[in-house]
Amino acid sequence: MGKTPVRMKAVIYSLSPFQQKLMPGLWKDLSGKIHHKVFDNWFSATLLLAPLVGTYSYVQYYKEKEKLDHRY
Repeated sequence: MGKTPVRMKAVIYSLSPFQQKLMPGLWKDLSGKIHHKVFDNWFSATLLLAPLVGTYSYVQYYKEKEKLDHRY
């Protein structure tokens, strides 16, 4: 069996050092994307944010209470 030559094309991807827009699509309309994700999945967002906000507010309350207790 004879070998037939196969023409190959090399594709080289590189990033130019002068390229400034690395991921422009990621940051484009970011607030709209967040709004869309939260309001489409509001129940999951509530389950995620409620414990975080509750814990943060409890810590702030506790720190303020400690400051007032050590006042005198």
